[in-house]
Amino acid sequence: MEPIVLDTLDPLIEALRERGYAVVGPVVRDGVIRFAELGSAADLPTGWGDEQAPGTYRLRARGELVFGFAASPDTVKRFTHPPRTSLFRMRDGMPERVPVEAPKVAILGVRACDLAALAVQDRVLLGGRYPDEAYRKHRGALFLIAVTCAVPGGTCFCASMGAGPRAVSGFDLALTELSGPHRFLAESGGERGAALLAALPSQPAAAADLEAARAVSEAAAARMGRRVDLDGVRERLVQQRESPIWNEIASRCLTCANCTMVCPTCFCVTVEDGTDLADGTAERTERWDSCFTLDFTELGGAPVRSSGAARYRQWLSHKFSTWVDQFGAYGCVGCGRCITWCPAGIDITEELERLR
Repeated sequence: MEPIVLDTLDPLIEALRERGYAVVGPVVRDGVIRFAELGSAADLPTGWGDEQAPGTYRLRARGELVFGFAASPDTVKRFTHPPRTSLFRMRDGMPERVPVEAPKVAILGVRACDLAALAVQDRVLLGGRYPDEAYRKHRGALFLIAVTCAVPGGTCFCASMGAGPRAVSGFDLALTELSGPHRFLAESGGERGAALLAALPSQPAAAADLEAARAVSEAAAARMGRRVDLDGVRERLVQQRESPIWNEIASRCLTCANCTMVCPTCFCVTVEDGTDLADGTAERTERWDSCFTLDFTELGGAPVRSSGAARYRQWLSHKFSTWVDQFGAYGCVGCGRCITWCPAGIDITEELERLR
């Protein structure tokens, strides 16, 4: 289907609801822009942007744009790989498998970096010998509406990673917000998206609309807050395994795991067992974990990586070196969240440059 122009997003939201989807999108909540269920387009953060720097996030008023902000602390990972999942219960000595609930969710406002992260997680969680069936069900229940990033943040470097700012695949629909007049260029990414667009009130996209959309993504790519030189980075991190720089970074790192919690590609988990004393049931739960926690590599009563330097080295080396060995792609998409939400303001792009 050829691209079309939408004047408003309310018909899109309503059409998704009619098809049984809960529509989730960005809203202003608790001083940040994050994903929540939308009642209408009025819930979207029109006029709000953000200011991001190492260890810093601030909301700022920003004109008429609906999507005039960079990556939020929320990622699509929360919907495909939930923070906590019940695996099974024991009742009266008998196991009960907990069925996976995967309601239909349409996510409006997915950035190109998060689509690239989904592709990475697909390789990890679906591409091996033992695919994660819960992930498969959650992933299949999503309808993804991408938005071209018009205002990259001060910590963004998706252009360096080839992951943005314009989405080129992995979506059902893609929107580019345009000004003068305010409107949205909409493109389908497959049959589901084309069928939905055909049901919306719209007008055909003119050549000027397509050119304006190209200008939005080109301007965003030129305004990236950070960049990474990938030339030789994989081999360099192996060579720098014993560098004293790791200890210097560890002197600043709190090993708080913020970076891995907001990262759209991190997938580490642990399991917990608990008992409900009220009814005597026992339950095993899977929850997000991090290579920064001290007991993540515990074997024989002691952690394999006991120092902060070893844990930071594992994380950074995995993202830019050994992830390529395992999965054939980098484990970073350049969203910059790990820089913004690090309370110590550690900048992954600066540390990679120091390790050259």
